Amino acid sequence: MRLSSIQKYLKNSKVYPFALSILILVISIFLGISVGSHPIPFSTILHIMTNGAISMPSGDEISPMVYNIVVSIRMPRVILAMLVGFSLAIAGASFQGLLKNPLADPYTLGVSSGASVGAVIVLFLGVSLPAFGSFTLPIMSIIFALLTLFLVLTFSRLVDQKISVETIILTGIIFSSFLGAVISLMIALSGEELRQIVVWLMGSVSMRGWAYVYMIIPFTFIGVMILILNSKELNALSFGEETAYQLGVDVTKRKLFILIGASLLTGSAVAVSGTIGFVGLVIPHITRMLWGPNHFRLLPLAMLNGGSFLILADLASRTIIAPQELPIGVITSIIGAPVFAFIFFNRNRKR
Repeated sequence: MRLSSIQKYLKNSKVYPFALSILILVISIFLGISVGSHPIPFSTILHIMTNGAISMPSGDEISPMVYNIVVSIRMPRVILAMLVGFSLAIAGASFQGLLKNPLADPYTLGVSSGASVGAVIVLFLGVSLPAFGSFTLPIMSIIFALLTLFLVLTFSRLVDQKISVETIILTGIIFSSFLGAVISLMIALSGEELRQIVVWLMGSVSMRGWAYVYMIIPFTFIGVMILILNSKELNALSFGEETAYQLGVDVTKRKLFILIGASLLTGSAVAVSGTIGFVGLVIPHITRMLWGPNHFRLLPLAMLNGGSFLILADLASRTIIAPQELPIGVITSIIGAPVFAFIFFNRNRKR
């Protein structure tokens, strides 16, 4: 069978891409929990997952130390990386489909910059909300992310009642540039907080714990459901707004749903992990190349692949120079930038 025939078969297959992506995700989860300063066999991890996820299994098969490493340290870290990868990748695929631009990613609208401003304000001023305590930083990040989305959409509507794609992109660039300048100003004025701010901006899922997993889960679920339920409309919008109108799509309403869902995912991801680049840019692009542009498959496949990618990137960040750790954003940029440059070069050369 020719290579082109195999590629065509894989693109048309309904089960194979999902089975492969799920398999890679499961292997990534086990690797993320297993590898570390204290290696843990896959069989032990499986035993804990099936028999002792809530309470430590009875007997002498598993020591308390191994159980605590798996359940209290590595498992929440891996799950958080997976959820952040889910959020950024499916949001990136949605933005690329909506804006008809393969260079779009979750940060196009300045939502990431807004979330970062909220976090930097907390770190710079030492703000603490009485009702949230230590969770002031992620809560403020989410609030500022959604506030930025509201301002971008409001300004876009004032300029253009139909909220065209071009208007959204330009407005996002304006707000992103302004908020980036605000972040730079606070960094320049910071003293002892400088290292903490810079490390947070580079992104990490280290030392977050189950509390952060519980915090992002509802936002991930709501955002993913909004985007999946609008995958049909995304298919229509990817061919242009006029075509979507002719197919009976309420373009303005659906664009708002997609923007809110994708921005909610981006804001919540940035809130718990900081700024992690290239996941929402490269993963959807590669998934689209492998399995086609149909958003019914593209969105869930990009989500699964994004989770696997971020788990493996986090694994690399904590093992390359162990016992020290690199920010996960550094790893994703080192991997993502050359990969995307290669894809972009080949794509333009074929034109």
